[in-house]
Amino acid sequence: MPRAHRHFLSGHAWHITHRCHQQEFLLKFSKDRSHWVKWLYEAKKRYGLCVLNYIVTSNHIHLLVVDTKASVISSSMQLIAGRTAQQYNLRKHRKGAFWEDRYHATAIESDQHLFQCLAYIDMNMVRAGVVSHPSEWKHGGYHEIQSPPERYSIIDNYKLMELGSFNDMSTLQQAHREWINVQLNQHQRQQAWTDGVAVGSECYVESVQAELGSRGKGRKCQLVNNYYVLKEPETPYKDHYICNMDALSD
Repeated sequence: MPRAHRHFLSGHAWHITHRCHQQEFLLKFSKDRSHWVKWLYEAKKRYGLCVLNYIVTSNHIHLLVVDTKASVISSSMQLIAGRTAQQYNLRKHRKGAFWEDRYHATAIESDQHLFQCLAYIDMNMVRAGVVSHPSEWKHGGYHEIQSPPERYSIIDNYKLMELGSFNDMSTLQQAHREWINVQLNQHQRQQAWTDGVAVGSECYVESVQAELGSRGKGRKCQLVNNYYVLKEPETPYKDHYICNMDALSD
């Protein structure tokens, strides 16, 4: 799976997923999920990371961001992952890798596909059967969109309004609730959002492939449901998983 900074394409929205080492439930405690969120906020302050949505589960995270300039995403992920792991290992007197070495980044077209992906992220713990509605999970961006905090906000709601051509926050919030209602009846995992290189219209996906140049060769553009996906080369995930066990360092 690709690292986000290897596929740096300025201005694109990226859906990033990062799994705990060997898919262990290292984020099962609320305090550790809160630590991750704290360092996400710090990355926003320190590097100017533009966050559109996020969720922290018990063994992986989802993050939706806009790439604004070189190294912002890679520096932010290194900070967040490294500090979260350090705090956990110190508290648990633990040694060894906390994260999978490689986080996966999928370019998402900034139109209806972006907001489908945003709602897909919100629905993660509903699909897992842990909660019945995104509002019931504390460590996610749903609350920041529906009830923006006065301080320590992480999500850039103004950027969301700009990307969705919403005139005000209440219109965005209403649309957000409608996206969630649609997906409440679609609990199945849609791998394209997490496993692809790019998701969007055929034109968008082909443009990403062209921008990648030689790195885009060997990847297939396929129609999945109502969107196009730029696929990874045919390498089994399990094989890759076994070969990449090192943790990110701060």
